[in-house]
Amino acid sequence: MKTIKGNIASFESMGLVDGPGVRFVVFLQGCPLRCAYCHNPEMWNKSEKKIEMTPQQLVEKVKRYLPYFKGEGGLTISGGEPLLQAEFVTEVFKLCKKAKIHTCLDTSGYGEACDELLDNTDLVILDIKELDKEKYYGLVGQKMDKFCDFLRKCQQKGKKLWLRQVIVPGFNDTEDSVLKLKEFAKTLKNVEKIELLPYHDMAKKKYKTLGIPYKLEDVPNMDKQKCEKLQKLLES
Repeated sequence: MKTIKGNIASFESMGLVDGPGVRFVVFLQGCPLRCAYCHNPEMWNKSEKKIEMTPQQLVEKVKRYLPYFKGEGGLTISGGEPLLQAEFVTEVFKLCKKAKIHTCLDTSGYGEACDELLDNTDLVILDIKELDKEKYYGLVGQKMDKFCDFLRKCQQKGKKLWLRQVIVPGFNDTEDSVLKLKEFAKTLKNVEKIELLPYHDMAKKKYKTLGIPYKLEDVPNMDKQKCEKLQKLLES
């Protein structure tokens, strides 16, 4: 019998922003996108071995934190891009459902999501990179097709959604851009929340250390007050 193992970059044991309640957050290694504002370039390489665990080992680790979940919290699997390790995530979520642990998939939607994975996912946090196909490709270096396919499957299965978008000065920090996101969200079912995340350049040092050119070298950090104003426009 095949032994499934996940390649895990890191853990966060008491996360408060990656889903409802207190979360145990798992960041998986590997991502096919090259987002201009990515703050974890060390997670790009899927083949770079980090922490290897079986689904059973991971869920046993998560169970230690059950007293902190208090009925609302649970497990969030993020990345990198968790859909690159869809088989592993599926097995983890199946075990979580048996243990009555809430499951959340934090994803860019770029990858293959089997029915079984979504059937065992309670919440999808979906990173909206860009809604225009050409701008999407320019931002992440991949076509938008897989994202569209994943979102379509989420809609078919009635998955609860939290939408997130990073707001970058000079790229999508306008009222028009935010209103387009708002109108897009209206076309979707089961959207519970939309969050705008202000861009920051704290990863610059990582890029320099890794010898990777930083695409947004001259872009300033997003003004948090302006981002809050755009968030209010989104919610109005």
